[in-house]
Amino acid sequence: MPNGPKNHPAELRPGSLGASVLQRGDAPAKSRSAMWFLSGRLSPKEDVRHIPITCSPFLIGRGPNAALCLASMTVSSAHAELIDAETSLTLRDLGSTNGTYVNGKRMVGTAELHGEDLVQFGEMPFRVLRQNAPANTSTVCEDVMDRALALVQFDRLMNECAVVPHYQPIVDLRNEQVWAFEVLVRTRIVGLETPASMFSVAAQLNLETQLSRMIRAKAVQETRPIVPPPHLFLNTHPRELQEPGIRESMEAVRTLSPFQQITLEIHEKAVTDAAAMVELRSLLRDLDVGLAFDDFGAGQARLLELTRVHPDYLKFDMALIRSIDLAPREHRRMVGSLVRMVRDMDIVPVAEGIETREERDACLELDFELSQGFYFGKPVALRHVSE
Repeated sequence: MPNGPKNHPAELRPGSLGASVLQRGDAPAKSRSAMWFLSGRLSPKEDVRHIPITCSPFLIGRGPNAALCLASMTVSSAHAELIDAETSLTLRDLGSTNGTYVNGKRMVGTAELHGEDLVQFGEMPFRVLRQNAPANTSTVCEDVMDRALALVQFDRLMNECAVVPHYQPIVDLRNEQVWAFEVLVRTRIVGLETPASMFSVAAQLNLETQLSRMIRAKAVQETRPIVPPPHLFLNTHPRELQEPGIRESMEAVRTLSPFQQITLEIHEKAVTDAAAMVELRSLLRDLDVGLAFDDFGAGQARLLELTRVHPDYLKFDMALIRSIDLAPREHRRMVGSLVRMVRDMDIVPVAEGIETREERDACLELDFELSQGFYFGKPVALRHVSE
């Protein structure tokens, strides 16, 4: 998977990306309750992009002054323009050679567009989308523009594979030696710096699965040259377990690094279909990939699934671990009982969220084997992993 930017045959000019600076002659943004988008591929080999209409008129063409510049020989220099009146979007053909089409019919003059209309500039098709902003807010304009910019930035994130994996150590409690790393994610793209912001935008586009898979592949790809490559705990998004493709995704990861220790981490709340989990467990064993249940105890503890699926690791939620050294005796006794039960099943218990020496000592006393938390190390970039 490429790690650098691609050379796109079409590009979005500055001022058309939801930025605060408008092109000369563009109408200034008004307080608005919705944003229009064009959704389509800028070249046949690219993924679908969502392009916000952030100025009016919004010029589309092959020329350098176009807000949306399409480098196709079927597109005229100044092909068409969009007039955004917030509640309506008007398309005007500017005398293009190959025509502008709305829902398959060549238009003459102007046409009012609606959400889900199909427009075509020469041979370049796009879908018209309209995104509403929250009602009853005094910052509607800013909210819509921020989301428009976030969508554009997310498009860049996916096309450039611009995720930056970070690695948090998982240590052996007995000697505090690094035993593995959980892969987390950051990016340097403004507005998407945190995992929450990335997956929030991905959810708007139904791309959570694609983002999650890209993060796993990037982490394995960049750690496999390390000798020996580190053991990685790779996260899943809950949506992945509801869609086909998890098998192919993990096969691709294993192909990237055939001999690296890898463990797939699944949130405990996502373990709702025991039969599907048993099937996934079998697949992972065939690929020599471990399985971990994450955040055990955060919600409904699925003890039955533990016996049927039998993961290799069980990560106890930090809510059970935080300040455990100060917790009532009953709480510590309950956690200790769960740890013993898990160990009796030959599942490795992992304490998450340890931040102090006292918490570490309490977890060691409760017979946890592995642990993770800021006390042992914060998530770091690749260059620090082999130090």
